[in-house]
Amino acid sequence: MAGAASGGGADRDGEGSEEQQKRSEIYTYEAPWHIYAMNWSVRRDKKYRLAIASLLEQLPNRVEIVQLDDSTGEIRSDPNLSFEHPYPPTKAMFVPDRECLRPDLLATSADFLRIWRINDDSTGVEQKALLNGNRNSEFCGPLTSFDWNEAEPRRVGTSSIDTTCTIWDIDREAVDTQLIAHDKEVYDIAWGGVGVFASVSADGSVRVFDLRDKEHSTIIYESSDPPDTPLVRLGWNKQDPRYMATIIMDSPKVVVLDIRYPTLPVVELQRHQASVNAIAWAPHSSCHICTAGDDSQALIWDLSSMGSGAGGGSGAVQQAAAAASAEGGLDPILAYTAGAEIEQLQWSSTQPDWVAIAFSSKLQILRV
Repeated sequence: MAGAASGGGADRDGEGSEEQQKRSEIYTYEAPWHIYAMNWSVRRDKKYRLAIASLLEQLPNRVEIVQLDDSTGEIRSDPNLSFEHPYPPTKAMFVPDRECLRPDLLATSADFLRIWRINDDSTGVEQKALLNGNRNSEFCGPLTSFDWNEAEPRRVGTSSIDTTCTIWDIDREAVDTQLIAHDKEVYDIAWGGVGVFASVSADGSVRVFDLRDKEHSTIIYESSDPPDTPLVRLGWNKQDPRYMATIIMDSPKVVVLDIRYPTLPVVELQRHQASVNAIAWAPHSSCHICTAGDDSQALIWDLSSMGSGAGGGSGAVQQAAAAASAEGGLDPILAYTAGAEIEQLQWSSTQPDWVAIAFSSKLQILRV
């Protein structure tokens, strides 16, 4: 991890070598509309490729696939891979297929879950599947989010305002499982393994589900200040699945949880000055997390002092958490200031030195 850097400046090392100066720390792309959904491709043969989607108050919206040209430092949109989308996508995500064993797919959620196939030839992007989880109607409750299962890429889990989570088998284009997950709208879903996922809801709870025992769920955390404040985002630590993080609606706080010790946060990250909108765990380190929000800040935190990844028992974790709160909380190791409220944040799993943020109509790729 680079040392702390604040402000929008890209040059941290003073003069540095010519090579360093040539290779920028920040690349910017200006979209023709306000960006909301955004995601990195994970394929080995598609480095520095992202999907971005519009937030327009009209039925037709747009999705673009953009690529950073490392040699020129330009992020370019491929007009051939730009397509219309009904409603603004609440999320977009490439198939988690690093080894390129499956077709090149992109999923989006809005009124339905849609799977798109990206063709390298002139045919561009085609809709491969439109998946409606409501068997009784041609309409379904809008989808708030979804997550693609890395361990089993035929599985995609969606979360909906109708209180359900639906697990799809996209190869069969069929519902594997649908369950009423919460008492109110479900705002986010995240896989923690092959058959385990968690969700957060307007009812203020984080719940963990195991597909081997669909009747039961475990409540890991409930918002308390005030009670039942909605939880809007969830990030599961891929390097150490004991840990997850959640965002409270309209709160500058990020809550980090250890699923072995429900209800008691390991730590609360409290250095944002306005609501947090996005969280991303480092793909290559169990103890780093990035957070971003309405204060235009993207902050990177080192949680190793929290006992994370250190094999510390509950005592060590609680002691570290207590020490941090006694000192007024943990400070981030790196801060970046963007030009507006940051709505979206993604850490590249194939290029772990790079984080992407979206604010207003800008996409920025930052070297961390």
